[in-house]
Amino acid sequence: MRKKKYILLFVLLCFAGAFAACRNNTIQMQLSDLGGVYSLSESDVDFSEELSGRLSGDEGEGGAHRTVSNAIEIWQDGAANNKLLCWGIARKTGNQIPDADPGAPELLSKYGGLYLGDTGSKEIFLTFDEGYENGYTPKILDVLDQNKVKAIFFITGPYLSQHQDLVRRMVEEGHEVGNHTIHHPSLPGLSDEQVEEELVGLDRAFHEKFGKHMRFLRPPKGEYSERTLHISQKLGYCNVFWSFAYDDWHRDKVRGADYAHSIVMKNLHNGAILLLHAVSKDNADALDMIIKDARQNGYEIGDPESLIKN
Repeated sequence: MRKKKYILLFVLLCFAGAFAACRNNTIQMQLSDLGGVYSLSESDVDFSEELSGRLSGDEGEGGAHRTVSNAIEIWQDGAANNKLLCWGIARKTGNQIPDADPGAPELLSKYGGLYLGDTGSKEIFLTFDEGYENGYTPKILDVLDQNKVKAIFFITGPYLSQHQDLVRRMVEEGHEVGNHTIHHPSLPGLSDEQVEEELVGLDRAFHEKFGKHMRFLRPPKGEYSERTLHISQKLGYCNVFWSFAYDDWHRDKVRGADYAHSIVMKNLHNGAILLLHAVSKDNADALDMIIKDARQNGYEIGDPESLIKN
């Protein structure tokens, strides 16, 4: 009889342990990855079109200058204008500040967004888009560390899922990790709830791992609308566009460090926010030269923290 009692007690304890483990696992599943971040790989996301906005300049990527003035009509029945806008700038020679599309700076400013730092000082800012990893981020981080420079790295869901070691380096070495959404979609094509899930889902997973929240957002492909600016601002984000970018996201388009260095240097200007893709070998190889020569020309590399205060 006593033996049967022990057997029954053992079975009950095993059942209780299994139930507790199952319950704990359920709780863990509920607490983490509500946006599906860790179920993603790079092959699940389309990065073939990194920037749909116009890149204009002397390499033949120009286009007619557009206007978004009519997008500032804004509110109707409490809903923001959802006209699809593609960020674009027109470069100028002589290290002058480029022109953004007419009406775009005012629209960004209304919702706390920016594409420039302080244009009254010779200060530039480095930002890197990290949709996926191509083997060059460790070198980029090494160069930034050696030169005592801070940058913003905009990451996606697959990047956080597959490269937490690199994201941890970014955090521990004092860089800002920005939100580039979970799935890299064009935000104006999503519902309010989907936009929120793309941003909050990634931030939630990031916060659980590193105890910090993301403060900067770069809309995928440079596509935005007044509605998405409004939603992201309400979620606490500063939308960061750029005053310089070039077609550096093609892995099969290697033109050498000298090319990257040359095109960046001739487009430096006060308050510049540079968008560089970290998948580019050219950028990784040229970065040390860019930083040193920018400083040689009187520019300081700004801390992203100051962008929040502008």
